[in-house]
This record gives sequence, C-alpha cells and structure tokens, in this order.
Amino acid sequence: MDGNEITASVAARFNAPVIEKFRANGGLVGGTFAGVPLLLLHSTGARTGRDHLTPLAYLEHEGRYLVFASKAGADVHPDWYFNLKAHPAARIEITTDVVDVRAHELIGVERDVRFAQMTGLFPYFAAHQAKTERVFPVLALATTG
Repeated sequence: MDGNEITASVAARFNAPVIEKFRANGGLVGGTFAGVPLLLLHSTGARTGRDHLTPLAYLEHEGRYLVFASKAGADVHPDWYFNLKAHPAARIEITTDVVDVRAHELIGVERDVRFAQMTGLFPYFAAHQAKTERVFPVLALATTG
C-alpha cells in the first residue's frame, strides 16, 4: 500500500460507523457529531474513477449545501475536494433523501463570508484552519433536479 491508500484506509475505517449511524437514524449521528448537520457525499474519484462516500458537515444557504474542505487542518486538501473539481456532478444523502447535485467552488468575499458563518456555528473549523496556512476551499452543492 502506498501513502494515499493507507490514508484512504484510515479514513474509511473512521467514516464507516458514521455512515452506518447516519443511515440508521435518518441523518442524525450523535456523539462528537451531535448537533452538526451532516450529509453523505457520493463522488467520483479524480484519479481512479471509483465511487467514494464521505460524511461531511454542511451549511445550508439559499438552497445549496456548502461543504468545507478542512481535512481537520491538514496541509493538503481532502480527496473529496479533488474528486468534485474533476467531476462536479455528484450525489448526496441528506436525512433520508438522495439528491443529485453539481459542485462549484466559492471564491473571494462569498467564500470568506460563508466560512466565517460556519466557524461561528462550529468553532472547531476555525481551530482546524489555525493548524495550516492552506485556505480551506468552500464548495456549494446545488441540486440539479
């Protein structure tokens, strides 16, 4: 296994119980995610073309679901970010609904305002940002149907 495969394996082990709880409880997970709105992102691998499933915190704004590429403060963007940049058509599970979406990245003032809004609601995003010089991308997932 190379470094990317090991990282993906660790993420899969962390995400599996979150995904299971999400689906068993209509989108509610509890524990460290109590009170955090979560969605499940189905994306297509940028390099592999394989399907990926990632639980993400989100902020709903003007009918879009905003997701924040924090990767807990790592110095590199998360894989799902690269997946959406390469393949912006995706699908999300939100509560018990499955919705087709298209991703686009917020830039400039709009990105900054939405990131500030998210950190105001969930300060751990600010703590993650403080760990790195990388600016966390914010992507809007807009429904296509």
